[in-house]
Amino acid sequence: MKIRRSDRLIDMTNFLLDHPRELVALPFFVKRYGSAKSSISEDLVIIKRAFKAQGLGVVRTLPGAAGGVEYLPGISEPLARDFLELMAEKMADSNRLLPGGYLYLSDLLGTPNYLKIIGRLIAAQYSEEKVDAVMTVATKGIPIAQSTANYLGVPFVVARRDPKITEGATVSVNYVSGSSDRVQKMELSKRSLSDGANVVIVDDFMKGGGTIHGMHDLIKEFNAHLVGITVFAETAFSGKRAVQDYTSLLEVTEINTQTDQILVQPGNYLEKLQLMTTAENAD
Repeated sequence: MKIRRSDRLIDMTNFLLDHPRELVALPFFVKRYGSAKSSISEDLVIIKRAFKAQGLGVVRTLPGAAGGVEYLPGISEPLARDFLELMAEKMADSNRLLPGGYLYLSDLLGTPNYLKIIGRLIAAQYSEEKVDAVMTVATKGIPIAQSTANYLGVPFVVARRDPKITEGATVSVNYVSGSSDRVQKMELSKRSLSDGANVVIVDDFMKGGGTIHGMHDLIKEFNAHLVGITVFAETAFSGKRAVQDYTSLLEVTEINTQTDQILVQPGNYLEKLQLMTTAENAD
């Protein structure tokens, strides 16, 4: 039974969004909708145009017998800027200030609509890269890793500071926490990563970068490769950070516990997004 174009467009759009970075052969859609290949191709032109206009990413068609269509997640610079400015405004609320100069982030990282955009922002950086897994450390980085992994179409893995019997045999490393300057241990199940895997590291908050450096050391134990590092927020740090090459969505420039003032601005993400967009336009 043939399906109307309007219904095809809705279903095809939903399918592509649910299967990011997966090459789908056109005969799959021909059979799914009982439509001619030429009609499917015309539908994809419409979807491709709509995705670009809405800043959702790229719908790419590849010719040939081994070709098909794939959706690469992305976000436009205006949408990214508006969202990061909104997050900066919300993070600057003095009610977030906790004892010790920490910030309360659980509400932001627990809101599904925010998490969707955070995941898309991060995934957009790596949509063209070979990524096999997204890694974080328990616990607040988990929702970020899950959202990012969803847009990249890969699993996410969680390093833990306390062993879990349900993880089976683990690999562990010691690292120096940049915030507390103490030696700590993190571990990851031996079944989490395959040999030579390509890994994106994400986390909620970075100060000295010791925890992220520990995750980097941990993936080396699996003979895995680091693709990139992205944190939701970074804060000012007087010493030398343990990691240098990273992306931050937000930057906390000042936390004044005397005046309860928090100053937040977009991180270096927008700068890197502009460089990425310039390079794509040049190609």
